[in-house]
Amino acid sequence: MRAAYHEELASIRDSLVEMAHLVGSAMGRATSALLDADLQLAEGVISADVKVDALQRDLEHRAITLLARQQPVATDLRTVVTSLRMSADLERSGDLAQHVAKLARLRHPERAVPHDLRRTILEMGQLAQRLMAQAAEVLITQDVDAALQLEKDDDRMDQLHRMIFQHLLDDRWQHGVETAVDVTLVGRYYERFADHAVSVARRVVYLVTGQYADELATDPPAPP
Repeated sequence: MRAAYHEELASIRDSLVEMAHLVGSAMGRATSALLDADLQLAEGVISADVKVDALQRDLEHRAITLLARQQPVATDLRTVVTSLRMSADLERSGDLAQHVAKLARLRHPERAVPHDLRRTILEMGQLAQRLMAQAAEVLITQDVDAALQLEKDDDRMDQLHRMIFQHLLDDRWQHGVETAVDVTLVGRYYERFADHAVSVARRVVYLVTGQYADELATDPPAPP
């Protein structure tokens, strides 16, 4: 009975890893669809989001069943509770990838991103995908140091997000209001996607240590 219980806990973690891989891939494909005005690719990202939603619903059902039947305590309880929260982060990440793809579809056959912002948006998309891949790896390894590093790596996304606004406020902007709104939205989608990857990593820190990431950062060093 206990073996089956621990297998179910491991299965919940595996579902989280699968969700992280799916949403990371979705954001990568959505970025390509956006930059290349690829309608078929955009439609594929949009339709594939139902799989992420289904995984979240299944994970929630299994987690709640474990809580009701097994009444886990200590680390096992943290595993179930944080898994529920992480699944919400990952489901929302899938929605954000879908939003990027929907913008590509909305502006097709035109490109939503002007040429002078293409490089910035490409880097944001690649970084978003990489951060989510790191979050998936942290879920597997439960490496606290790697989880904390992910939050530092997110600083680059914040820089890119600020660069977009600087570009939009430049007097040389010539692409009109509609494109400015599109670029503002898509920048926000990438920034929020990265935040969800960071949130997953921070929850792994809590799962492993019982402390929040910001608490670890302020703890005094251990005596020699």
